Amino acid sequence: MNRRLSPDVFRIPVEEIKNGFYSDSYFLRTREILLKDHFHRKVMMQIFQRQEAILCGIDEAIAIIQKCAHNPDKLVVKALHDGDAIEPWEPVLTIEGDLADFSHLETVYLGILSRQTKIATNVRKVVTAANGKPVMFFPSRFDHWGVQPGDGYAARIGGVFGVSTPANGHYWGGEALGTIPHALIATYQGDTVKATLAFDRHIDPAVNRVALVDYDNDCARTSVEVAKALGGKLWAVRLDTSDSLVDVSVVPQMGTFRPTGVCGPLVANVRQALDQAGYPHVKIMVSGGFTAERIAEFEATNVPADIYAVGASLFRDSVNFTADIVMVDDQPCAKAGRDYRPNPRLELV
Repeated sequence: MNRRLSPDVFRIPVEEIKNGFYSDSYFLRTREILLKDHFHRKVMMQIFQRQEAILCGIDEAIAIIQKCAHNPDKLVVKALHDGDAIEPWEPVLTIEGDLADFSHLETVYLGILSRQTKIATNVRKVVTAANGKPVMFFPSRFDHWGVQPGDGYAARIGGVFGVSTPANGHYWGGEALGTIPHALIATYQGDTVKATLAFDRHIDPAVNRVALVDYDNDCARTSVEVAKALGGKLWAVRLDTSDSLVDVSVVPQMGTFRPTGVCGPLVANVRQALDQAGYPHVKIMVSGGFTAERIAEFEATNVPADIYAVGASLFRDSVNFTADIVMVDDQPCAKAGRDYRPNPRLELV
């Protein structure tokens, strides 16, 4: 049996959720009506979505139910596991009990499942496209800070090699990875070598030395300069050329391909420069607007990138979960088209 995350891992504002602060108002009114009408039937709530996906958010949804439901010990919860591949319309979670005890949680657990499944699914597509090469999860700057723990966990479920913030690794004990930012290079008066040497002097030797080399828009030259300065300690260089610029090394090659940003010829030029200078061990990390489709294109054309850092594209699209009552007092009772769908893969929580 797969091991689930402990409910205590999650940072849950229990009282606010119990009080309905994060709930759609009609779910709160549902509870109020049932209580005032003394109407307590046993129901089964069935949760599903409509596409092929990689499920994530189940353990946090379970934690929400266990910590924020009224009388959680009277509820029966069955669920799949984070990381399960799921089919359209496949139930991933069922909750049985008095609706008044958990009606207020629907908004919260559906939102968790929707966001984390979207990210895990998008990450899995990118990881598959990368053909076994490491993928770094770099999108945290593009969304609210509060979602970072769940996002990082979803990325891990999707198969990333590393994440960029400590919060990204909170649920599973992952360590944040990263290079140096352009801001540090700018503070060292635009000198990439000086900034990278400062990193090398002061940061734990156990951290891989990765140089960001596009500050002067001459990645091949800068890569070799940093490699010479650090010698055998340089582990990788990161190319992050703006999509509106053409790197100096690419200008003579223009004419038959889109030359802006981190294009295939730029990566090849950096690889050639490092190899000719005697640094074939230095890896090349690429970032800046990468998607599963773009990575697949790099792999199909044998672009010599070693690591992909992916950002905002991991937040695109949506995976929307829906919850329906499908049984009342153990008898079928469902909205048309939303019948009970037994799923033998569901496990009792």
